[in-house]
Order: sequence, then structure tokens, then C-alpha cells
Amino acid sequence: MHGLAQPAGSKKGFVNPKTGRVIITDDAKKSRPWKAIVTDAAVKAMDGRPRYDQALSVSFVFVVPEPKNHRTSTGALSAAGKRQPWPTTRPDLLKLARAIEDALTGVVYRDDSLIVQERLIKDYARDGEAPHVRIIILPM
Repeated sequence: MHGLAQPAGSKKGFVNPKTGRVIITDDAKKSRPWKAIVTDAAVKAMDGRPRYDQALSVSFVFVVPEPKNHRTSTGALSAAGKRQPWPTTRPDLLKLARAIEDALTGVVYRDDSLIVQERLIKDYARDGEAPHVRIIILPM
């Protein structure tokens, strides 16, 4: 799925004074549009197939842009790139995964509690590659 992955933020809850019901919100501003993109792609990928209702193994590979200082003008890896070969900056890998898990709930699987095995990777885009996420979901 193409696009720069956005993390799910911390959840916040409050009581609606009119109804007395608890409302849970996500404080990440870019999370909602990103989740909508993921959900739309999942609907297309499922192509009318029934969602999973069993134990699942998932793999999410988040490909993020390289920082500008990672390459020299000739395209070779710079000293900064050699020092930092993996994206250790924000956003947090688990929050990126949580956003994907939430977006796929009810579309690809009944609930994200069905995930019993998860492989997560955050890597830099290479050779002009655009930011994206590779998702693999398999029944156990």
C-alpha cells in the first residue's frame, strides 16, 4: 500500500456529559485519513471474501523515506547513512502497526485480538522507492 504510514496515537477517553457514555479518541491528527486509506485498500484486496475469524500471523514492513543527509550528491551512502542504517526516529514502530491493525479490523479480520504472531519491520526506501507498507496476513 503506497503512502507514508502514520501512527495511531495514544488513546484518550472522556465521558460525554449529555449521554454519560465514554468516548475514546485517538490523539494522532493524521491517523484517521491514513486508516481510511488502509481500510479502502483492504476492502479492494478482500474483493468480497469473508473476513478471517481465526488465529492469524501478520507481517508489516513500513518503508519510510531516507533522510536527506543519508546520501551524497553521487548517491553513495554518506557518513550519516553509515552511522544510522535503520530508521530509529519517530514514529514508533508499534504505533505504526497499531494503526494498520485498527484499520483492518472488521474488514480483513473480525478483531485484531486474532493476531497471535506479528513481524514488524521499519526500513528506509531504497533506489527512489516511494514510502509504503507491505502487509501479509496468513491464517495459523
